[in-house]
Amino acid sequence: MPDQRPFLTHPEDFSDVSRGKPIPHTLKGAALVSARLTPGTWRLEIEALEGAKIDKPRCLADKTALDLPALLALGEKHGVKFLKAMQCNNIALPLGQGLWEGVPLRVLLGATGKMSNVRRVYYWGFHNNDPAQMFRSSLAINQVLDTPPGELPPFVAYRLNGQPIPLERGGPVRMVVPWAHGFKSIKWLQNIVLTNDYHTNDTYALQNNDPESYLKTAAYLDDREATTHRAGKPVVIQGTAMVGWPGLDRVEYWLRPESGTHGVLADDDPAWQTAVWLPCTIEPPPSDWGGGLPDDVKPSQVWGFGPDGKPKEWPMRFSVALWSAKLEGLKPGGYEFRVRTVDKNGFAQPEPRPFGQRSGLNGIQCKQFLVMG
Repeated sequence: MPDQRPFLTHPEDFSDVSRGKPIPHTLKGAALVSARLTPGTWRLEIEALEGAKIDKPRCLADKTALDLPALLALGEKHGVKFLKAMQCNNIALPLGQGLWEGVPLRVLLGATGKMSNVRRVYYWGFHNNDPAQMFRSSLAINQVLDTPPGELPPFVAYRLNGQPIPLERGGPVRMVVPWAHGFKSIKWLQNIVLTNDYHTNDTYALQNNDPESYLKTAAYLDDREATTHRAGKPVVIQGTAMVGWPGLDRVEYWLRPESGTHGVLADDDPAWQTAVWLPCTIEPPPSDWGGGLPDDVKPSQVWGFGPDGKPKEWPMRFSVALWSAKLEGLKPGGYEFRVRTVDKNGFAQPEPRPFGQRSGLNGIQCKQFLVMG
């Protein structure tokens, strides 16, 4: 059996794709205080522009900007804990998975009183007070207010794995949009603007990316396993699967002899039509969730879990599933191992949108290995 793998990622072990010069989480001392990136100096402004109106803006100028104690107080009444893996739009492997805690964005907007003529919400974080470095994102107002029953809305988050969000992960406060790629989950959040402007205004949109891309269900290979194995012993291959909005029905693998192309197989190669896909094993929920959740958090307190402490569905959407394949009886020679997911709509990766990384990298990965006699 494969070794037990951790379900949550320690904050220090997340892969980092932070932007800025200097990167905001490298600031120290007075520079950190000036940037309002300490728990005592953090403030969030909420304003209305471009024809939109709200009754109670929260501004630095009149000292009404939201501070961290006020946000935590809202969390006492409205806070939600949820599991989510962070994944970049143009990077295959998820960056890490955590237990996030925060207040729904709609709660913060509700605290600004009556709003009118609002079509979109713009938001951004600290980026060295340099307009050229500003990294922005946005949401349609209906995405913020009209979440379907049982679904997660966008959150203003302040805890990761039961602790304050560290600077490296975008703390003290960041946006978390559960169904979206990481560019929607802005780090070091400090500004929210309600507007009548219909443009997405996402920095990523200016680089030919799909600004409304949602997490795709896709399987990825771990790169730590050996590439040489002995005949007569099982070959165990492991990986992770990102469970996107369509959910995950199963993970499948295709094993064939090495073809001499170093694992390269064109999208239109006829071999895809004759591939035989076999089931992988998806690891069940941890038997002891206390080993994966903070000590003071019960599973029943986490979104997606029932009163009995068990997940309502498995694998859980927006999180990572761990899978493995045990290959036995392999003869000596070279092999190509490919893996894919099939979502709950019946779409096999890379469908339904296989047109490249601009809407979420989703290609089928291949691992080559050798069985020695």
